[in-house]
Amino acid sequence: MGLLSFGDLGYGDELLAGTAVTLWLAILSSALALAFGVVIGIFATGRKLLRRWLWRSYASIAMGVPTILYVFFIYYNAPIFLKKSFDLRVDVSPFVAGLTALTFVYSAYVAEVVRGAAINVPRGQWEAAQVLGLSRFTIWRLVILPQIWRLSVPGIVNVWMTVLKDTALVSLVGLTDLIRMAEVAAAVSKMPFLFFILAAMVFIVLSAATMFGTKHLEAWINRGYARAGER
Repeated sequence: MGLLSFGDLGYGDELLAGTAVTLWLAILSSALALAFGVVIGIFATGRKLLRRWLWRSYASIAMGVPTILYVFFIYYNAPIFLKKSFDLRVDVSPFVAGLTALTFVYSAYVAEVVRGAAINVPRGQWEAAQVLGLSRFTIWRLVILPQIWRLSVPGIVNVWMTVLKDTALVSLVGLTDLIRMAEVAAAVSKMPFLFFILAAMVFIVLSAATMFGTKHLEAWINRGYARAGER
């Protein structure tokens, strides 16, 4: 267990720091994807042809290309593009490249979840709110979005878990995350089994914690519906 100790003789501190980087990247990417995805999902529910065309174009681009290619493109090409187009010298760090790529890709997945939930809200909800004289903004805020939130939770949780796993891709451009630290420790110690199994266990623990939290979150969100069904 000396290899997992903290200090100069072990890799415990490096692995812990890598885990923190992985979590921070996953949390930021998921939060931004959620924010942008909700807006895009609401936009995509419009019936106008231009809206549907814009949504389908974005969804095809974001979902149709492997995430790692976006990471590579942003990390290697963004500085060149900014220099040639705007004469700006910008160094894109692995973290920023990963954050941008994951946000771009998974905003589309969140938007699809939100759009699907909005479609499943009964049309009668809209009609009843309009009869009451509520404005469109108020209908969205008080009637539609709360129901979208309830219906979207399982899908959004799935997106979070996928983002968490895809953070490992960013290690390919030098991000010092959990996978990168495990790779370095394995190469130096010549014990890849130990460190890669440990990295896998960290992801399993995080996924299990997510599932545990999701169970309680869904129970809290559906509490009113459960009581209504018991009557």
